[in-house]
Amino acid sequence: MRRALAQAEEAAERGEVPVGAVVAQGTTVLGSAYNQRESLRDPTAHAEILAITQAAAALASWRLTATTMYVTLEPCAMCAGALVLARVDRLVFGARDPKAGACGSVLDVLGCTALNHKVQVEEGLLADESTALLKAFFAQRRSNGESTA
Repeated sequence: MRRALAQAEEAAERGEVPVGAVVAQGTTVLGSAYNQRESLRDPTAHAEILAITQAAAALASWRLTATTMYVTLEPCAMCAGALVLARVDRLVFGARDPKAGACGSVLDVLGCTALNHKVQVEEGLLADESTALLKAFFAQRRSNGESTA
């Protein structure tokens, strides 16, 4: 999770919303990324999606069985769906997202029993650090008169 937090810090330095994600299989990191929606001008360039893509390349397979994703912020519906489709076994996230979280906050995609794969969810790891980074980022943007949308 510390690697995911370091990725989030990198995102903030680059003017991206500070979310970082890591996909690991045991102690081996298969993918590591931060949000890049602004720099790539791509609405799907969330940290989770980019890390899943890297992990799939590392394994030469779209099935990421026996993996864990660590992410600093509760995944949105798109990213939660990607976790299911990629067959990630476990999700560990830091801070809840009361505006777009899809792992229990706004929606519960991963709790949907109709889906063909079940992802185990753990929350709260480094939540305070993740929340502080997000709050500082958005406070800075507001003080600079930038949009936070």
